[in-house]
Amino acid sequence: MVLKLVDFCYTNRYKKIKREDMSELTAKDKKIIEDSIRDIPDFPKPGIVFKDITTILNNAKAFNTLMNHIEERYKGYELDYVAGIDARGFIFGAILADRLNIGFVPIRKQGKLPYTTVSEKYTLEYGFDEVEVHIDAFPKENARVLLIDDLIATGGTARAAASLINKVGASCVEACFIAELDFLNGRAGIEADVYSVLHFD
Repeated sequence: MVLKLVDFCYTNRYKKIKREDMSELTAKDKKIIEDSIRDIPDFPKPGIVFKDITTILNNAKAFNTLMNHIEERYKGYELDYVAGIDARGFIFGAILADRLNIGFVPIRKQGKLPYTTVSEKYTLEYGFDEVEVHIDAFPKENARVLLIDDLIATGGTARAAASLINKVGASCVEACFIAELDFLNGRAGIEADVYSVLHFD
């Protein structure tokens, strides 16, 4: 009986360690993904270096490496839904939801959803913007939701989206980004844990 208990504990401990190791991005895989991102200077305005992720999408090796990593990270989270932020978050979020065999929910800019919505405003450099989600987007009670987008900069959209998920009765358990501009500290104030695959100073 004691031996069986020890074996059980060891087996479960080994499985846990193995799962955590698989969720870590290796230096080789990080380079594959990072090298596939294109910098566009002075876009959308002078002084900004835009991180263009379309060059991940048309690079099959980089795209598959990225999605494999994200899938490994989240397959043990017991998620009910993935919510993607308009618009590039739809790409990663829908694929991940399909891989995890769970539902996908779009969080859209104002006026894009046809049914009854709940909205959340957030500040921009000059003025406000707004994101919305259908009021019945997460029908499962106490749903566990992963929020995903391509990049977090100042974090206004992400904060509003995470707040919106919680506002409609679900729980935003983590916010995931393909890239994070660390110097802008955009993760501050997000009502969830934050994970970014890549970091840029």
